[in-house]
Amino acid sequence: MNLELRHLKVVCAIAETGSVTKAASQLGLAQPALTAQLQRIERTLGGPLFERDRRGARPTALGELVLARARVLLPAMKGLQDEAARLAGASGHDSLSRYRIGAVGGPIIGGMVSRLSQAQPDAQITTHASYYVDDLANMVLAGKLDYAQVGVCGDAIPSADYGLVWQTIAVDGICALMPEDHPGAKEADVDLAELASESWVASTGDGCFGDCFAAACARAGFTPRRMLESDVRGCLDMVESGMALALCQGTFRPPRGLTSRPLRGSPLRWRLVLGWHPDSMAALSSAKLMVMAQEAYQEVVERNPDFVDWMRDHPHLGVVGRGLAAVNEA
Repeated sequence: MNLELRHLKVVCAIAETGSVTKAASQLGLAQPALTAQLQRIERTLGGPLFERDRRGARPTALGELVLARARVLLPAMKGLQDEAARLAGASGHDSLSRYRIGAVGGPIIGGMVSRLSQAQPDAQITTHASYYVDDLANMVLAGKLDYAQVGVCGDAIPSADYGLVWQTIAVDGICALMPEDHPGAKEADVDLAELASESWVASTGDGCFGDCFAAACARAGFTPRRMLESDVRGCLDMVESGMALALCQGTFRPPRGLTSRPLRGSPLRWRLVLGWHPDSMAALSSAKLMVMAQEAYQEVVERNPDFVDWMRDHPHLGVVGRGLAAVNEA
């Protein structure tokens, strides 16, 4: 006899009830039939699984081993059946019932999750954060995530080597984060050359702070005096203390005492993109997720009227489709 999942359910029922008689009642079987089935299971496994006396049935060492495996396998199989049923139900429709979204941070992910929750209250939504595009792209490729919402500097998009579709949500102007009383905060934007004497700090991960920033500074005629790295809280602390300035997206909401000013002429840009695997179930809902991502971006931008005014003079920035051509590459 080959061991089957139904046999493991029998063993678990006997252990849970502590009695063959009670287990038979729970399973809707006659007690002699369950006893005969237990004997066949024990012969297959090579020994008794329970010690039985007037006090009931207690697992033997072999029984404990089988129970330990069964308590892993049965829920796993149930989960597999549930997932398969959900995916089968989603096929032929434009909506998933589970959304696993990875993001590098920023304001878009919150708006996406909020809109998705309202549109599909019963959907299972999980998020995963990483500072690095590579991490999120590889998780999508491995089937651990459905979507990756990431950012890249300038006009590039993530590498096609991942085998994913990448579509541009919006292109954001990069700003300098500074104290409210900083001289550079007097106008609507600030010339990068005017900040040549400043020290700079940025958070870890992919961003504009490396080669792109150094190149922009070189075009402005200087080399950055000092470049520091910290987590987001550490960056804010350094800016608040006047030790350094930081780069941030136009959608970033500065804490009290700090303000951001776009860099004049937008020498640095941050492209916000959404990625998914073209052969996955996620591709069915990609158009809907893109709309939600763009709405989320626009909602956050509109909280900063000064930045909205500045962007009117920079039509190459903002949500794709409003003066900017979409980028969609596999």
